[in-house]
Amino acid sequence: MTRIKKGVHALKRRRSVLKQTKGFRHGRSTKERQAKDALLHAGNYAYAHRKDKKSHNRKLWNIKINARARELGTTYSKLIDSLKKKNVLLDRKILADLAEHQPKTFAKVLESVK
Repeated sequence: MTRIKKGVHALKRRRSVLKQTKGFRHGRSTKERQAKDALLHAGNYAYAHRKDKKSHNRKLWNIKINARARELGTTYSKLIDSLKKKNVLLDRKILADLAEHQPKTFAKVLESVK
């Protein structure tokens, strides 16, 4: 069998790893072993936080809806309950957007379910 040298592929892999860790602090952006370790951790954190982002956004929407609803004389839980009973198919993301950017429309929605 012929001898295969791996210099080209090793260099390509090293460049790829260091390119991905550009902007990391200290040796994690310049040293191959630390960069590899940093990339593994970064990938795990990114995966976990993609899941966390969804619950974080939902909490934020609830806060926005509740703040505007209380200004108009009701609470978040009463509003959501009345929306379900009247079969109004607006999700929390849309309601939060209305509450924040279009308060008049949000007030009309609230009046329609009272």
